[in-house]
Amino acid sequence: MILLSGEGNSRIEVKQSVFIGRAVRVGTPEEANEFVKLQRSTYPDARHTIYAWKISGDINMQKYSDDGEPSGTAGLPVLSLLEHGGLTNTAVAVTRYFGGILLGKGGLVRAYTECAKAALNDASPAEYIEGKETFITVPYSLSDKVMFELKNLQCEIRDTTYLQDVRFLIASSAGNTGEVLKKLTDITGGAAAFEDNGSSVIKGEGILL
Repeated sequence: MILLSGEGNSRIEVKQSVFIGRAVRVGTPEEANEFVKLQRSTYPDARHTIYAWKISGDINMQKYSDDGEPSGTAGLPVLSLLEHGGLTNTAVAVTRYFGGILLGKGGLVRAYTECAKAALNDASPAEYIEGKETFITVPYSLSDKVMFELKNLQCEIRDTTYLQDVRFLIASSAGNTGEVLKKLTDITGGAAAFEDNGSSVIKGEGILL
């Protein structure tokens, strides 16, 4: 799946109209609606704030709004951008300050699409794969060795806690987790303790829309 790695922002000007875009990762319709509400409250004096969002997984939903622009010139092209780019769990809003010059239907489609695309690319879309999270606890004396090996195994270290021992929270691809745990057992002489923390997703290669 393709998800956003962060928040993206954009701003373009077309024939004196200013378009301000923002793109974020969302997990529920409620989060998407709150995001749109925040965008509108941030620019309360703007003429239009259009949006599109798409969520997949336990809930499969998508929604868009032209917010008073001619039908099919704003929200729908942005939703099409999400679909053609393979993006999910993504919300995009574009606010327009009208500059007094009509852009026509084609001009509006181009402007909203360009602004949304710039915001999405600014949010660093990337391919994410199914993975698993695991807690790994090792003695202090082995922590540097384990950390080095985790990087060699291309695991993502999401948290490190230093108490009586060192506890790592790592993410590894679902198909590679068994090999990772076996390798860590071998290099620590069986001193590493493991605790499954459930499924997750792992960031892979970045893309541009």
